[in-house]
Amino acid sequence: MRYKKFGRTGLFVSELCLGTMTFGGGEGIWGQIGDLQQAQADQLIGHALDAGINFIDTADVYSDGRSEIITGQALRNLGVARENVVVATKVFGETGAKGVNSRGLSRYHIMEGVKASLARLQLDHIDLYQIHGFDPATPIEAALLALDSLVQQGHVRYIGVSNWAAWQIMKALGISERLGLARFESLQAYYTIAGRDLERELIPLLQSEDVGLLVWSPLAGGLLSGKYGRNVQPEEGSRRSKFDFPPVNVERAYDCVDAMRDIAQAKSVSVAQIALAWLLHQKTVTSVIVGAKRVEQLQDNIGATQVRLNDEELATLAKVSALPSEYPGWMLERQGAPRREQMA
Repeated sequence: MRYKKFGRTGLFVSELCLGTMTFGGGEGIWGQIGDLQQAQADQLIGHALDAGINFIDTADVYSDGRSEIITGQALRNLGVARENVVVATKVFGETGAKGVNSRGLSRYHIMEGVKASLARLQLDHIDLYQIHGFDPATPIEAALLALDSLVQQGHVRYIGVSNWAAWQIMKALGISERLGLARFESLQAYYTIAGRDLERELIPLLQSEDVGLLVWSPLAGGLLSGKYGRNVQPEEGSRRSKFDFPPVNVERAYDCVDAMRDIAQAKSVSVAQIALAWLLHQKTVTSVIVGAKRVEQLQDNIGATQVRLNDEELATLAKVSALPSEYPGWMLERQGAPRREQMA
């Protein structure tokens, strides 16, 4: 297991992060994603820690708060020293009692949310507190002021953002610098070999501003696991058939699966390991969030850290997964070429 610097914090996190969306179950999508209870979660977290994973990601909305409860109890059951684990959670959606102010990024909801998360996790602080979505009803400045208060009070060590556009993140970073507030140290975003959209605007932003990237759904909801292809569709009742998320260009995804399958066979590893290894080879990626229902799945995911892709294999995967050219990208590339040559 390798460890990477987390944004500008000086903190180091494992290149794989254990996601806990499969903990808790319940009605609707949560039961479809996973239904692991305490004993199973204890086993999964214990195995992750033994493998060198020091980073755990959850959210207040996962299974209506049950994921946080199970995660916090697992750390206690396993006797994990607080300084040996980096715990991340999120705020934005509704959890527990529903009301008109039980959502969004108002100061009220953020302050109530962190108290509830700390209680469920049984922790005295959260290492990374992430905004889980963009709130058009709350000014960015108001949300940042509330988050900075949490950092100053010691309830939160660092703050991050998830599922925001590049302009929104850049505006927030500017406000934080102007007002001397805690700034976003990470973006949690969807990124796969079959879904490289964030390379257009978000990755250049992260590189420019030294913001970390945490990847969610690295196997595109199981579509890149190797179980599926053009001739093998998700079975009726399976996770992908019941909850078709994230949205994926299926034809492009299957082109990627075909290419990955050839490389996987040559290396005697799984297709899922190739998909994860491709992400781990991307310089902007800080940590890849992996979720599992069984220890065997987690073991396979962890195996991706040992897979090395050579230049030829990376070029093959880059070609089959390349994004279509769009403006202004193609104009920036064209106009900037002479200057890049001067810099070389």
